[in-house]
Amino acid sequence: MNAVPTRLLIGGQWRPATDGAEFPVRNPADGSLLASVADATADDGVAALDAAVAAAAEWAATAPRTRGELLRAAFDALQQRREEFATVMTAEMGKPYAEALGEVTYGGEFLRWFAEEAPRVAGRYGPNPEGTGLMMVSHRPVGPSYLITPWNFPLAMATRKIAPALAAGCTVVIKPAEQTPLTTLLFAQLLTEVGVPPGVVNVVPTSAPVLISERLITDPRLRKLSFTGSTAVGRSLLAQAAGGVLRTSMELGGNAPFLVFDDADLDAAVAGALQAKFRNIGQACTAANRFLVHEPIAGEFTQRLTAAVKELTAETIGPLIDQRAVDGVGKLVDDAVTRGARLEIGGRAVEGPGSFYEPTVLSGVAPGSRLLREEIFGPVVAIVPFTDEDEAVRLANDTEYGLVAYAYTRDLARAHRLIDRLETGMFGLNAGVVSNAAAPFGGVKQSGLGREGGIEGIHEYLTTTYALLCR
Repeated sequence: MNAVPTRLLIGGQWRPATDGAEFPVRNPADGSLLASVADATADDGVAALDAAVAAAAEWAATAPRTRGELLRAAFDALQQRREEFATVMTAEMGKPYAEALGEVTYGGEFLRWFAEEAPRVAGRYGPNPEGTGLMMVSHRPVGPSYLITPWNFPLAMATRKIAPALAAGCTVVIKPAEQTPLTTLLFAQLLTEVGVPPGVVNVVPTSAPVLISERLITDPRLRKLSFTGSTAVGRSLLAQAAGGVLRTSMELGGNAPFLVFDDADLDAAVAGALQAKFRNIGQACTAANRFLVHEPIAGEFTQRLTAAVKELTAETIGPLIDQRAVDGVGKLVDDAVTRGARLEIGGRAVEGPGSFYEPTVLSGVAPGSRLLREEIFGPVVAIVPFTDEDEAVRLANDTEYGLVAYAYTRDLARAHRLIDRLETGMFGLNAGVVSNAAAPFGGVKQSGLGREGGIEGIHEYLTTTYALLCR
């Protein structure tokens, strides 16, 4: 990790924290120390916002084509250094190297997509209905933005926020998760190397996120807040943002249902289940949480999926982020078993160094079990049978969350009904992964506000202006 920056990036300068403090970043596979990173204070956060404000006018006035070309240059540079970024992600977050390479591809696509969107922000111009004048609608950058990213996708969550902000003409302060700051710092270094001007991107890793967030969110110069993380923290940030009437984007928790109907291709459903559950060690807001399976095939599906999971090991899928995560998953599994669920495979933490938990399958999970209500964020499959489509929809919607749902069926009419009836922002039909830079990512209910990615993503960083031109 010697080549990875470990200081704050403020106004184009790498600098220590104001008080000189640092915090450790550890490898979750064995607990070893990877690096000591500058621990930003609230004053450092304000200094970063100072830099973003100072650079805002010039960056907003930079030609959209120029902004796009810088993002494209960042995309190209990232592809050339994909192995380096994957190695850092595997070390600090724990995901298998192959998955880390996949995240480099996925995260890079946001750079390429918004490089293309930067010069395509359109307005409209035409007569008003009364014929007394002309209406002109245009879009401008919303202003300095504060971006808070989680630990589970340290590159993709950074690019998914930074790329549209820069494409729109906004400057940013980004606070990466304490567990995984190295990938963001390395990416910020890449941005400076391809020519992104000083102050446009500022990075403030910290072990005291509440203090920094409170100072920045209450600063009247800040105009945008984008957060990915838990619903509980999101609610708190929204309350703080209300005082300044900040533009907000919130990508919060999930409790994704995975529906399997009796006409499904079971081989495809099992393959999709493995993707939807075990990608990123189950540590994703889009991870399938509740596997709702049609009663006539519930036994066969459980048998096939269990056989597939037996081929996995905790070591091959990777560690959870820390011991606290292991303990949390264990409590959810124990609660389900106590309530009558059958443990088909797994169900234990792995002894030894690192924070590993066995790939686990539970069948016959009873109503009221905690893992049907809470995000598991671990490698645990919870199977619940249903009798018909109406019950499947009722069970799927029986949650405060609404991020994504998955369904396997060959019935096209049923698929269209599910799109209309399931209370989610995203839906995967016969697919275990739905995320794509060209698509709007986001949910409904307690899963958040706004969208990231797609043509919708750049508008989260734009404000609309209307002018009436009288004749």
